[in-house]
Amino acid sequence: MAERKSKAWYDRMLSVDRRWIYLIMGLAVVVPVIWEMYIPVTESSEVRDVYEFSDDVTDGEIVLLAIDYDPSTMAELHPMTEAILRQVWRNGGRVLLSSLSQFGPAMADEILTRIAGEMDVEYGVDYVFLGYKPYPAITILAMGADFRVPFPTDYYGNNVDELPMMEGVHNFDDVEGVIALASGTAADYWITYGNAKYGVPVALGVTGVMASDYYPYLQSGQLFGLIPGIKGAAEYEQMAGIRGEGARGIPYQTTSHAVILFFIVMTNVAFFARRAAQRRR
Repeated sequence: MAERKSKAWYDRMLSVDRRWIYLIMGLAVVVPVIWEMYIPVTESSEVRDVYEFSDDVTDGEIVLLAIDYDPSTMAELHPMTEAILRQVWRNGGRVLLSSLSQFGPAMADEILTRIAGEMDVEYGVDYVFLGYKPYPAITILAMGADFRVPFPTDYYGNNVDELPMMEGVHNFDDVEGVIALASGTAADYWITYGNAKYGVPVALGVTGVMASDYYPYLQSGQLFGLIPGIKGAAEYEQMAGIRGEGARGIPYQTTSHAVILFFIVMTNVAFFARRAAQRRR
């Protein structure tokens, strides 16, 4: 016991039991659950560009929303889907949906059923869900010729030609643009084949760890906007006046990152303090 008390503070800091770190991190995540918090976020230009594009989709105009993510990234990308759907429908726009992820259709069906019921929009008139097809490059190229090539029927088995919204809607020329919410390589396919091949305006919503890979495409003009991770979702919700899962996720991210930064700073201070003490000895 005497030996432990004689340790310098920096030695105690550097030898702290990792279980204490896990406990503190757990408490940091629990705090926003107990006390509901709202933290305003700084709005970035790349997210605002997507918001303004969606806000301009009015009076029956159509945006293609690609649900190209799977359940592992729902926490980051699902809030984007919800905010975009609410904004477009609120302004009288229409939504055409597709999926290049085999796990995307079930999630899309859930969120469409829920939000469409709340906003009183009609399937086949205000939105159409084409469904899933494999081989992203081939599917996007076929959609550029005619949506009916890869999707003669929709997700629910309806003949696409029998849906009122699809009258006169054949390919990318008939939509205002594409917003692809992607957690994998589908994002690259939309840039390569959607934008480069057919010239359709493309924006992406991606996970936080993916975002840095797509800023060069934003700067080159191949993307007109980018929503990065849960912070991007919170920014979009804030612009649209929606208090959704993005806004609710920011406090968790803020408190946990604050704890991580605290330990990074303190361990570095302790490391240099111990080295300075060793030199003096």
